[in-house]
Amino acid sequence: MSDVQDYESSLGDAAISRKYETFSYLPTLTAESIRAQIQYIVDKGWNPGIEHTEPAHAISNYWYMWKLPMFGETDVDAILAEVEACHKAHPENHVRLLGFDNFAQSAGTAMVLHRGVSV
Repeated sequence: MSDVQDYESSLGDAAISRKYETFSYLPTLTAESIRAQIQYIVDKGWNPGIEHTEPAHAISNYWYMWKLPMFGETDVDAILAEVEACHKAHPENHVRLLGFDNFAQSAGTAMVLHRGVSV
């Protein structure tokens, strides 16, 4: 049997150690990787949505929605600009991007793009 890596989570350092969403267990996404993931959302026909929350409340099922989902948006730069605007408005919050699948009526993907700072 192979060794399985354990991802420790620390209540004292939840902003860094906790794992959230699709890519949390991988190294931090590069700018190119983020663009590729957004392009995937667009290519699938999913509607991008941006949410944010305080690190202390990130385990909760409720995150604050940043504006409305970007229904029908296909411009990766416009989506990135909204992610950055959310991060600028709430620099201490986690910011995540979702891809809403309107046929399955669920989130097709979700990824935290900015991790907030615990205060």
